[in-house]
Amino acid sequence: MSARRLAGALGGLFEVEGVSGPNDKWTAGDAYENYMGRWSRPLARAFISWLAPLPGAQWLDVGCGTGALTRAICELAGPATVVACDPSCSFVDHARKTVPDDRVSFVVTGAEDLPGGAGAFDRVVSGLVLNFVADPARAIGFMIERLRRGGMVAAYVWDYSDGLEFLRCFWDEAVALDPLATHFDEGLRFPLCRPGALNSLFVGAGLRQVVNHVLEVPTRFQDFQDFWTPFLRGTGPAPSYAASLSQARRDLLRERLYRRLKVEGDGSINLRARAWAVSGMSK
Repeated sequence: MSARRLAGALGGLFEVEGVSGPNDKWTAGDAYENYMGRWSRPLARAFISWLAPLPGAQWLDVGCGTGALTRAICELAGPATVVACDPSCSFVDHARKTVPDDRVSFVVTGAEDLPGGAGAFDRVVSGLVLNFVADPARAIGFMIERLRRGGMVAAYVWDYSDGLEFLRCFWDEAVALDPLATHFDEGLRFPLCRPGALNSLFVGAGLRQVVNHVLEVPTRFQDFQDFWTPFLRGTGPAPSYAASLSQARRDLLRERLYRRLKVEGDGSINLRARAWAVSGMSK
């Protein structure tokens, strides 16, 4: 099967060349929680701790997803208000249920139509989103427009190239079975998963005092089933790819992963996940 036919088999979820942004299937809040959300929560807390923000600020969370970063802002940053937005109704509904805080308001919208007027916020942040927007530089420009003078834009992305160990294992084994899977590997599709690229994005947008930082969290799976099941739920690039396979091909992939992973005596699988963060100040 050609790469373009495979993309068609995936229901238009991906583009073969470049970042596919809105075509990636991020729709089911509960499925996302099992796949990535459980690791996003400790990562969001590490990000806010790194920013060390002063309390009483007005925050905008761009691409809030299921609410991991929004919750971390509320619990660690002492915000006056938080406006959180995401283009997925399912994600926003999930976030509303899991972040019951009077300081927070949720809006269904994307990076191209951010809530609030010019200069409305002290802090504009985005967690695990910039890889999935069609034009990251344009998105950063919209975020800067919402900043007050001297405000901060900050963001972080998973290190899909080799820092997200459980996903790296998945794609390595998928490609070993089917070289066309290379076209859908986030480590190759997303150039922003490296600190130099993030730094250039922020400097190019005219931000000053641009700083990079590495974030790491453990990813402990109770057993192999805990590792494998989230790949069967269709939310995210790797699960969407897995869903496109025949049952026989999916079983082969499962067996390859089972043989590759190191299982501890208690049955658990202990890996690490790395992300890159960046911040910059408006002029």
